[in-house]
Amino acid sequence: MTWRLTGSVEEYAAAVGEFLGSDPERHTISLTVVANALAGAPPPAEPALYGWWTGADGRVASAVSHTPPYSLLLAGVPADAAAALALAVQATGRRLHGVNGSPAAAAAFASAWQERTGTSLRVAHEMRLHRLRELVLPDPPPPGGGRLASESDLPLLVDWMTAFASEAGVDAALDQRAGARDRLDYGGLSLWVSADVPVAMAGRSRAAGGVVRIGPVYTPPAFRRRGFGAAITAASTQSALDTGAAGVVLFTDLANPTSNAVYRRLGYHPVDDRVEIAFTAA
Repeated sequence: MTWRLTGSVEEYAAAVGEFLGSDPERHTISLTVVANALAGAPPPAEPALYGWWTGADGRVASAVSHTPPYSLLLAGVPADAAAALALAVQATGRRLHGVNGSPAAAAAFASAWQERTGTSLRVAHEMRLHRLRELVLPDPPPPGGGRLASESDLPLLVDWMTAFASEAGVDAALDQRAGARDRLDYGGLSLWVSADVPVAMAGRSRAAGGVVRIGPVYTPPAFRRRGFGAAITAASTQSALDTGAAGVVLFTDLANPTSNAVYRRLGYHPVDDRVEIAFTAA
């Protein structure tokens, strides 16, 4: 039972495709990492690292990826393989700002990483994955309607994505302009417009394993509590279904009960929990 690490996304995709594709909803982020890299999306801030763990039967049973400035991403990593993974990653000389995975796997890796590096740990985010069962449109809907964002919206999109990242505590090193341009290329950003004024935004990922993930969803403070966020989420979800997505998912912050309730009303139901544990130098 061993970990194999590589800098080649092509090698990684060939090795883990069957494993990730066996549960594309739970592995939505890992599949999106592959889809974005293969589609030529903006590269990470530093070279990416990919890896997989082979079980006693010779089959791939876990996958990991690190695309800075994001945390190390775990997919299906058992707690008893986390210490070996920490050793393998440390041997590459890689710097990590955190780990993202199931609560048990993330905690096991973080503990092993702390033991080897002396870093301090804190829980940065607790998230819940939701799967769409059947879309329930807001009734009545708020004034206005949804539309795909275009190049002319880029300055607004960059401002809103930056604001979302700040509020959500996402790494400030992200290049929001490059990310917005990439999403525009495949129709991955939508706006709700009321009285000719954009009032809310929703993004969606590239389809990966037949699954599309909704997010980020952002409503500026001046337009909140009017139903615009729910409306653009529903519109973006419908857009994903119209493009042939076999499944639509989204993540919520467990610290935000309001958004969790909104998405339940739209037809999303809980599937799995994840946690992100941040590392800081002691």
